[in-house]
Amino acid sequence: MEMDSHFLLILGLVIGFLAIPAIISAYSDGRRPVAAILVLLISAGLVVFASRMRPGGYRLAEIPDVFYTVVARFLN
Repeated sequence: MEMDSHFLLILGLVIGFLAIPAIISAYSDGRRPVAAILVLLISAGLVVFASRMRPGGYRLAEIPDVFYTVVARFLN
């Protein structure tokens, strides 16, 4: 169950990171960033859900180790 919360946390962070350029692009083109904001909200929901799934939540210092754990799981 912990690996599932790890995966959801990293998925939410990556999706949120990728939504930021879409928001900036929409603003620079004079469009409303509706889809990008929706993706950012989904990303925040994944991070909160993953944090609630894990007893005690996540600390900021743990995120790099969790990221490497998830990446290693997919590469092996």
